[in-house]
Amino acid sequence: MRVALINPNWSFDGSIYFGCREPHLPLEYGYAQALLTRAGHTAEIFDAHAETIDTGILADRVADFAPEMTVVTTAPSYLFWRCAPPELRVPQQTLGALDAIAGTKVAVGPHGSTTPRASLRKLGVDVVVMGECEETLVRLAELPRDRWKEVAGLCYEDHGKIVVQGGPQAADLANLPPLSWPAETLGRHEHHHHRFDVAPSGEGAEIEASRGCPYHCTFCAKENFRDRYRRRPLATILAELDGLIAAGATYVYFIDEIFLPWRQLLEAVAQRPVRFGVQTRIDLWSREMLDLLGAAGCVSIEAGVES
Repeated sequence: MRVALINPNWSFDGSIYFGCREPHLPLEYGYAQALLTRAGHTAEIFDAHAETIDTGILADRVADFAPEMTVVTTAPSYLFWRCAPPELRVPQQTLGALDAIAGTKVAVGPHGSTTPRASLRKLGVDVVVMGECEETLVRLAELPRDRWKEVAGLCYEDHGKIVVQGGPQAADLANLPPLSWPAETLGRHEHHHHRFDVAPSGEGAEIEASRGCPYHCTFCAKENFRDRYRRRPLATILAELDGLIAAGATYVYFIDEIFLPWRQLLEAVAQRPVRFGVQTRIDLWSREMLDLLGAAGCVSIEAGVES
């Protein structure tokens, strides 16, 4: 199957949005593309945000690709699934521009993960994926519609009735390979997320060491669908990090909802020529581990004010 993975050209005009407005690497699409390719499908990422292309040009490119399944996300990247734009205006406009393109339309992202029925109705797609999308997209590419009932974590219409099948799903992190981005993708990525110590020099990138958070801050959109904390295999993280460094990245941001103390990872990163940023809770770190965090090259910490 031919699968188009679309990141809209996000516009925040008129929006109440407190997240970063710069383009970021679409990690969920990187993993999905790798898994789809491994399964024998043809998947292409169309990142209109990074390329700053309008919906007309995007629609022409997608039409030329002739997908049998088109996926649109409702948040700029995994980094902002926990802090997504509150409205669906941009994905709605994007899907409207793609209306003439045949095939199954799929929505992924935090909105459908928490409000699947409303998202299905407002977006007008064939199916909404609840939770982490990588492995579910492979199942959708392999099964006809009359077998969607075999897949957990979907919301779709069946004979005039909206079906919500199970809850948000979590991917097996051991099944996700180290990502390798094309040179032109990293070359466009000059933003160093949440870095303030020096002006950016060299490419920036995003990476993740873990998913989930056991805490329940009321302001975080991960609530109810990404509660369980899970780590990626250390060897996978380091292989991906080494690839980013070799491609020219001088700074990476760990997008983990909560970057917890991990001695083996920090000791390994300390041996590499890269600076990085994290989001964490300071009360979880000992003085010794904070010293190791700094020695490893951490130059930026986002820390919530806990109460």
